[in-house]
Amino acid sequence: MFALKVDDIDFKVGTIRVDESSDQRSAGKLGPCKNVTAYRTVGLHDEEGKKALHVLKAYLKKSKSRTELVFQSRNGTPLLETNVLKDGLYPELKALSLPKAGMHAFRHGCNRRWELCGLSPAVIRQQMGHSSATMTARYTGQIPLEQVRAAYSGVPKKSKKAELEILETEAAA
Repeated sequence: MFALKVDDIDFKVGTIRVDESSDQRSAGKLGPCKNVTAYRTVGLHDEEGKKALHVLKAYLKKSKSRTELVFQSRNGTPLLETNVLKDGLYPELKALSLPKAGMHAFRHGCNRRWELCGLSPAVIRQQMGHSSATMTARYTGQIPLEQVRAAYSGVPKKSKKAELEILETEAAA
């Protein structure tokens, strides 16, 4: 996310290309991904992915350059995870009365949604950019299926998505 550039996004096809990295280890500088499998094109074809692309497209109307970072600091450099957590995510989680979780919780949630949708473990591994099936298994099954089914039984349709998001956040935290 911190190395995402405008030209990495293909709105027509519904994909995001991952070909660079920026994290705390590199002090926020753009560089290579940490391993070969991290280089990938991620499909955003499910309902949440399509919504995210729609919001992202509206957000990018103010972008000037295809090579510009999607999310950047005031001086055009990649955002730092610590700043995003402290200034953005943590206050929002507190306002929603959700447990504190880091950026990796989004990966846990995405992995779990794909698992619940029935994607094969090999496809999930490729989309997540994991180097092995063992790594993917660490993110799989964080919320027992029985707990998901119980949360969905008898819950009005509009409330089901919010309930699943709470379960994902709690499991990731």
